[in-house]
Amino acid sequence: MSDLQKWDVEDARFWESEGKRIASRNLWISIPSLLCGFAIWLYWGIITVQMLNLGFPFAKSELFTLAAIAGLTGATLRIPSSFFIRIAGGRNTIFFTTALLMLPAIGTGIALQDKSTPIWVFQALAFLSGFGGGNFASSMSNISFFFPKRQQGLALGLNAGLGNAGVTTMQILVPLVMTFGIFGGEPMILENTSGTLIGKIPAGTESYIHNAGYVWLLLLIPLAFAGWFGMNNIRTEDVSPHIGSPVSAMSRITGLLLIGFFTAAIGLYIILPAPTGLGAPGWAKWPVIAAILLGTVLLMKQIPGDIKPNLQRQFRIFSNKHTWIMSIIYTMTFGSFIGYSAGFALAIKVVFGYQHLVVDGVLTHDTVNANGPSALMYAWMGPFIGALIRPVGGWIADKVGGAKVTQIVSVIMIASALGVAYYLQAAYASATPEEYFVPFLVLFLVLFAATGIGNGSTFRTIAMVFDKEQAGPALGWTSAVAAYGAFIIPQVFGEQIKAATPEYALYGFAIFYLVCMVINWWYYLGPKREYDNP
Repeated sequence: MSDLQKWDVEDARFWESEGKRIASRNLWISIPSLLCGFAIWLYWGIITVQMLNLGFPFAKSELFTLAAIAGLTGATLRIPSSFFIRIAGGRNTIFFTTALLMLPAIGTGIALQDKSTPIWVFQALAFLSGFGGGNFASSMSNISFFFPKRQQGLALGLNAGLGNAGVTTMQILVPLVMTFGIFGGEPMILENTSGTLIGKIPAGTESYIHNAGYVWLLLLIPLAFAGWFGMNNIRTEDVSPHIGSPVSAMSRITGLLLIGFFTAAIGLYIILPAPTGLGAPGWAKWPVIAAILLGTVLLMKQIPGDIKPNLQRQFRIFSNKHTWIMSIIYTMTFGSFIGYSAGFALAIKVVFGYQHLVVDGVLTHDTVNANGPSALMYAWMGPFIGALIRPVGGWIADKVGGAKVTQIVSVIMIASALGVAYYLQAAYASATPEEYFVPFLVLFLVLFAATGIGNGSTFRTIAMVFDKEQAGPALGWTSAVAAYGAFIIPQVFGEQIKAATPEYALYGFAIFYLVCMVINWWYYLGPKREYDNP
């Protein structure tokens, strides 16, 4: 596809004559590419459940770290990814970042064929899965340039919502492809009951767990070609004016990704327990994440050559206080969605898949619950609802205003989080936790739906608060901050489950939602608002 030298979508005549057609084509190639990114970023939440069912020799706490590693790395890679479009172009970026997803997919398929594969190998592959998390920032930034402001709530909602459907696609597809030998290799035998969307699979059944990695190649290979031959670079002054050759553009992307990997690796080394890391106390994750954010930006500022002025121009978003306000509010919606998506399946398995019995005066959690629900049968529902409803949230926000929708959503999130906390507490102290599963699931699904609607409404707010040049980087940056939810929520769940108080995690999240509700009202709805219901 040729590069676009003229692009003015706010001109109604240009939009109707040619802009809409080009924008739609780029959007519909972007969506499945982003879907694969989300799938590979978050598939550890499903893979680890099956590793437990197959008897891989790892502790539950070690398996929780895989989703957390992928979560932190993917969030960190969003920081440089926020600025790819201006320095590399949309077509070059989407093609290259989609192709990079093949690395963790192939590696995961190989590693899962042997139970003796050490935990550090899986941790390294989870680290590479961060490619998929980073792709969201560049994809959203790219699509924001293709559509006029009046349609960005819906367009960005479609890209994010259907892209985020990669979580649900993965949660349905991965358990299914494990049941037959589509890619060859030796099967493993289930030690515990597993499940798929259509029902339970009994212990003693063969499982081809390595298909969880290989299956994504069936999509990634044709999508890489589609991105290269079907997408466009916008070479206007306010989008991507000086991107050079494709090789030059991809080398810039590689350099910036390496910065993100470097800072993420240091942060993970500090946080993760020995022997992988230093094993810093639980509270250390907060200053470490702040240091990763700051360190990544500072290192990017040191890049010499023609990239530097491009980045400096985009770094103007950091002097706009609404960048920080929207980072907090966006974390409430997308951060919750992605964090719950990463930890939902394993939380179901650990809380409801085991009986919680008092033995010699001590509450134990190691007896398998034969009546427990299959995590792989239900975990897809929450991400499916949250992703599917996201474009609806953007569409409603385009009609009634983003801040008003976000305010209503925050109230629902507070109430449903408190309800989930109540049933989690009851289940984790019960010999028959399955009795509490239905209300737990229903309230969690309400929580997922609220995150999806709120995510769509925040897209609208960002598009209205920031000008055309800053809107793309601002979307990328806020998504980077929010994506740390994919690390924090599994980590907090793991810590609180270890402490036998999983409900404390939800209490903490509910308090955060209350803070976000107050901030949203103060700046965008209250009497001293600076923007009127953007």
